[in-house]
Amino acid sequence: MAEPETELSHKQKKEIAKWFLLNAPAGEIQYVARDLKSVLNDDDVYDEAASEAFPDYNKSHMICLEMPGSFGDVLVTSYGELRDNEYLDPKTAQVAIVDHVKQVCTEVRPATDEELPSPYIEEYRCALEAEILKYVGEAYPKGSYSVYCVNGKDAEGPGSDFELVVVISAARLSPQNFCNGSWRSIWNIEFIDDVQVLELKGKLQVGAHYFEEGNVQLDAKHECRDSTMFQSPDDSAIAIASVIRHHETEYLTSLEASYLNLPDTTFKDLRRKLPVTRTLFPWHSTSQFSLTREISKELGIEK
Repeated sequence: MAEPETELSHKQKKEIAKWFLLNAPAGEIQYVARDLKSVLNDDDVYDEAASEAFPDYNKSHMICLEMPGSFGDVLVTSYGELRDNEYLDPKTAQVAIVDHVKQVCTEVRPATDEELPSPYIEEYRCALEAEILKYVGEAYPKGSYSVYCVNGKDAEGPGSDFELVVVISAARLSPQNFCNGSWRSIWNIEFIDDVQVLELKGKLQVGAHYFEEGNVQLDAKHECRDSTMFQSPDDSAIAIASVIRHHETEYLTSLEASYLNLPDTTFKDLRRKLPVTRTLFPWHSTSQFSLTREISKELGIEK
């Protein structure tokens, strides 16, 4: 006798709903949310799940939102988060107020002096921002970027360590063609004054989703490290951008090479080398086989 089904608790429903929202492919969370709301048929559970999942999703995917008032776009990232729903845009020194569930920027206010780096740090940040602008324009035509100071932003001059973070986010969304894709890279750059070295740590993530008559997803991640000399703001920026360009280009090249080899490596390994008879099927001469004849023989109804 089958056991009676047990009703899921409010918390269990919320956690399951959150999981689906957080694992939605790039650009597809609104579609997932719409279907979830219909399936749950419980506005309280959905609202709780959405209010918790959307901020984490938006920050992890580093979504780009248009700011009102012709200020341009802002990236929603944990590095620019000042407080709940407020995100600094270092390029314009503006703070965007974001509605996470609707994925829109509702208001903009000027950043305060306390929210911005010191003039010494800003000189390095602006120089790096200018070089990243050139790189992103060449490599990711529809990409967005930001350069944040995450440590030591109040340093007033040489002799202090500080840390900048470069984030690059690019998405190509084409749901009408059943495919979406995204690129995200995060580069932490430590400026170590006493040894005059810049330490770089990169995290790269590529996502793709194809869902025409199927469901195929790619979620590739890569981490790398490098270093260069601590120089003037302009020279440091050029060196950092060169390192980023080298590693990202190298990673993309390796991905392309792996895809070219898929038919001869991965896909080939997924198939049995020989059928259970240990004999290759004679594709060059299939006329010798007749499914009707074999079935008739087995059923004893041969003419």
